[in-house]
Amino acid sequence: AQMQAAAGFVVLMSNPRGGSGREETWGQAIMGERHPVRPGTGWGSVDVDDVLAVLDHALAAYSFCDGDRVGMLGGSYGGYMATWLASHHGERFKGICSERAASNLVSMEWCSDIATAFKGVHGMTFVEDDDAYRSISPSSYAKDIHVPMLILHSEEDWRCPIGQAEELWVTLRLLQRDVTFYRFPGENHELSRSGSPVHRRQRAEIILDWFSDRLAPSASTGNG
Repeated sequence: AQMQAAAGFVVLMSNPRGGSGREETWGQAIMGERHPVRPGTGWGSVDVDDVLAVLDHALAAYSFCDGDRVGMLGGSYGGYMATWLASHHGERFKGICSERAASNLVSMEWCSDIATAFKGVHGMTFVEDDDAYRSISPSSYAKDIHVPMLILHSEEDWRCPIGQAEELWVTLRLLQRDVTFYRFPGENHELSRSGSPVHRRQRAEIILDWFSDRLAPSASTGNG
């Protein structure tokens, strides 16, 4: 955020329902609807509403925010949110970066190092309800993605395995969408925080250069 702000971007950081740092009910708000103890609204619901509410408030409150040149970046669950917003609200953005993201919850439960926790979050496994998992997977709505996307992922990410990025990238390529994919060898889910200095610098430069291009005053919307 400091890097983007120093480059002249207005940076908004949200903590939607489902995030940490607030009361227990806030964090549990997006538990699955079929959770036996703490049923919530599920992923891709009130969390999305909160992110868009932050954006709408900023655009209304601050004249220096340009609603025609908005980008989004998210990692891990934030990457899930970024991809979900790309497929459901892509017209609001000029470019979206999704990194170390969960995109297909069915295939992610096959191989993630926290796969056994999925039932505790969603109230079921994909074996018990494949359709429910697909309904909350951003990759299921890839045909609706028209906003330019930047995908970043580490090859040794066991939390959100790199197949999550590969599936989304291949799908968007087959759909002939505007998508760029960078993969980082030897890095894991913590690339942005504790990755090698060279890769952290490369990541930062890639993000800054990409958004500088996509959010430039003369950049096209990419929607169409």
